[in-house]
Amino acid sequence: MRGAPPPWWIRLLPVLLLVAVTVASTVTEHAADLGFLLGAIPPLAVLSYGPLVTAVLGVLVVVALNVPVTHLNRPGNTDLLTIVFVALLSVFVSFVRSRRDAQLQVERTIGEAVQRAVMPPLPERVGRIGCVGFYRAAENGTLVGGDFFDVREGPYGVRAVMGDVRGHGLTAVSTVVSLLGAFREAVLDQRDLESVAARMDRRLQTDAAGTPDGELFATAVLVEFPAGARTMRVVACGHPAPVLLREGGAREVAVAPGTPLGIGLAGADPPKEVTVPLEPGDRLLLASDGVWEARDDAGVFYPLPERLAALAETRDGELPTAVWADLARLRYEVRDDATMLVLSPAPGDRPA
Repeated sequence: MRGAPPPWWIRLLPVLLLVAVTVASTVTEHAADLGFLLGAIPPLAVLSYGPLVTAVLGVLVVVALNVPVTHLNRPGNTDLLTIVFVALLSVFVSFVRSRRDAQLQVERTIGEAVQRAVMPPLPERVGRIGCVGFYRAAENGTLVGGDFFDVREGPYGVRAVMGDVRGHGLTAVSTVVSLLGAFREAVLDQRDLESVAARMDRRLQTDAAGTPDGELFATAVLVEFPAGARTMRVVACGHPAPVLLREGGAREVAVAPGTPLGIGLAGADPPKEVTVPLEPGDRLLLASDGVWEARDDAGVFYPLPERLAALAETRDGELPTAVWADLARLRYEVRDDATMLVLSPAPGDRPA
């Protein structure tokens, strides 16, 4: 995808080089040997400008080489034909790059529309729960991938989900759409998290029937904050457990590990719901495999609970970006989609 524009000094470099060589060669004949530097101006212009500006700079280079006052028009000082060829080639390259950038911009716009449709930006608060989401796709330039999360309020409280489907990139988007649709529907209908997980599992099994290898699966962790209660309930389906931040510390929530979605919960032991008491100021961080399985140069996994304890004073809205910056600072390599979700119950909640 088209990235950030080049730094200002790169944009100015072709113009500054043209002015510097021209002025120097005008002031003294001894600077005539610098004429070869003018040949670099058209290729430099390609980095920052379109074909029109590149052509203008190429014409100015040729003019500067043929003005007697610059002392650059002497035979042997520069190869005029070579510079003319380089200038024409630079205009062509700039034209191709501009067309490519325009096409990639259209594709990026489509990707952003897909991302908003699949996973709309989370509001700052859903019911009584503060929410902060973070998403980085594994494939460079890709806005959506195989990770997903959502937070919804229903008749049984606020429920959240984070999951990771098989594969990543655009091939996984259709599976993500199916799972999120099943979750959002189950939030309204199902009385407990185990039933929500079963609904999502059934959705995957149905979709798997239409795949070439008949195999679709996803890991997921579901969290429920019942209305009026200072507890939360957690169901883990093959996904890393949430991390609870409390009083400057952080610990992984003890959950009953369950089978990944799509394997067939009906034919195996269903995931068990675990109830966890909450205290004022508690926060919950859910992270995908991309964060948990990031490795350093020695192949050691990123110690997420330990690092979260060191970042415990970070505000909710800045916590995911602080973890991401910590991964980069400690040189951990992230090889999968990296997704984080911070959930924080309102401090004034009291049991019913």
